[in-house]
Amino acid sequence: MSSLPMQVALMLGETIEKVIPVTFMLAAVFTVLEHFWACNPGPSWWRKREIVTDVCYWFFVPVFARTMRIGLLIVTAGFVFNIHDADELIAFYDNGHGPLSQLPLWLQGVLFLVLADFMLYWLHRLFHGGEFWKYHAIHHSSEEISWISAARFHPVNLMLGTIGVDVVLLMAGISPNVMIWVGPFTTFHSAFVHANLNWTFGPFRYVLATPVFHRWHHTPLEEGGDTNFAGTFPIWDVLFGTFRMPKGELPQDYGKDEATMPKEFPGQLAYPFRH
Repeated sequence: MSSLPMQVALMLGETIEKVIPVTFMLAAVFTVLEHFWACNPGPSWWRKREIVTDVCYWFFVPVFARTMRIGLLIVTAGFVFNIHDADELIAFYDNGHGPLSQLPLWLQGVLFLVLADFMLYWLHRLFHGGEFWKYHAIHHSSEEISWISAARFHPVNLMLGTIGVDVVLLMAGISPNVMIWVGPFTTFHSAFVHANLNWTFGPFRYVLATPVFHRWHHTPLEEGGDTNFAGTFPIWDVLFGTFRMPKGELPQDYGKDEATMPKEFPGQLAYPFRH
């Protein structure tokens, strides 16, 4: 059997190998869409002032998230279920466990999306206050929001947000197999809501988050930065009074609340620990 460092290296290599073609596909799609339906005038996404920073996040986040997700699943399985053997761990997680794993895979996927979005809605609101904000502020620091801005998250934000929620739901018994189609959907939709597009989906704006919906969330606090916390389903914002999409108006300014944020990748990673 290969050594652990070799297995980790192979896993990281596989992750990067998957990210590269997805990146080219998303770049092609959103280059065309943003050209014809731009929400805000300005340079193309690849001419952004902080494009190097966003590219660093774009490749760092998938590698970090996958490594931490697997690590947390191993640790929690050992602690909660007293499973330590590698083969037993694989068998335990392979098709889920408990009552949830008995549901049809499509229903498990729907449950995963809805439950994850509900939990992330409240975690998102939590990150907008107190000591948590300094970690989430990194995501709000970009003044030129485009599809590639989607990955700009501090590792602490990721651990207590997306990664933590994924681990909770997989520990609850949902099969990791749902990631086969949930993963591509969340990757595309996250890039989509950050794209420089003027799309609102009209009456369906309450069903699925759109670029205009999320771009209001990136405006200064007095304009809408404390609204539209849902990542996928705006119904949470409607239900809890945080929905904002002014009719006939488009968001304009972004990142103004974090003007002093370092612009480079290493500086942003260190920022929360210096404040």
